[in-house]
Amino acid sequence: MKSDNFEAWIALGQQTVERALEDWVPTDAPAGLGEAMRYGVLDGGKRLRPLLVLAASEAVHGHAQAALRAAVAVELIHAYSLVHDDMPCMDNDVLRRGKPTVHVQYGEAGAMLAGDAMQALAFEVLTPDADRPDSMPPALQARLCALLARSSGYDGMAGGQAIDLASIGKQLGERTLRDMHRRKTGVLLQASVMMGAACGPASTQATKALSDYGAALGLAFQVVDDILDVTQESHVLGKTAGKDQDANKPTYVSVLGLEPARVLAQQLRAEAKAALAASGLADVSHLSLLADSVVERVN
Repeated sequence: MKSDNFEAWIALGQQTVERALEDWVPTDAPAGLGEAMRYGVLDGGKRLRPLLVLAASEAVHGHAQAALRAAVAVELIHAYSLVHDDMPCMDNDVLRRGKPTVHVQYGEAGAMLAGDAMQALAFEVLTPDADRPDSMPPALQARLCALLARSSGYDGMAGGQAIDLASIGKQLGERTLRDMHRRKTGVLLQASVMMGAACGPASTQATKALSDYGAALGLAFQVVDDILDVTQESHVLGKTAGKDQDANKPTYVSVLGLEPARVLAQQLRAEAKAALAASGLADVSHLSLLADSVVERVN
């Protein structure tokens, strides 16, 4: 059960990240590019990945400004991936976060460039000039860039999306499906946790436990997404419901069945909470409640 304090913490975190995005996503990029970028990332989404960054940083008493930059960077990567995923050459969707997708609003070329620019901006945010008051040590900049790049590239999100597109109409086993979703969705969520942990003096024990937490949570998120795709309406989801089934894509529901998928989501939540208990950190309550929020979307 979520407390009023947790709901207030979420609201504050979302507002803080939204203000930072408002400040750092440009309005003056040429030829309408800034407008398309802002359309794709502002005023939408639950900001789960930034909240994971902030919660993990708090758990290790991390540097608040570094954590905010990491939170914004990971949201920019997530938003760019959605802009590209929605395009006709990928998932061909026309609805995202309750409004027309970027390529519907700005054309395919505009959407492609907006996504490209958001990806680059993420790493610019992580490397502020040394004379800025919110600058970070070069070693921390490098660590955050490495975590984000590796989770979003060929061995992470982009690789998972490639497997997803190559698997349309094919029968996949649970092991292959898990690997695909670990890359496509899970690794960026795990990296969000690890980027937050990198902002503070986390012990080896805590770092390993937070990594395990992020891995379990990342997979749970995708399992729940697959469940919601077949159990919720488009107006509730904010995106087109039933797209995976219509596209004949393998999902946890198609491979395992609806009820076994629900059971798996609960098992993964338990794994995430067990990892937090093993972390040795004094206060992981926000991370624990975020795991509840992810899984309870199906209730």
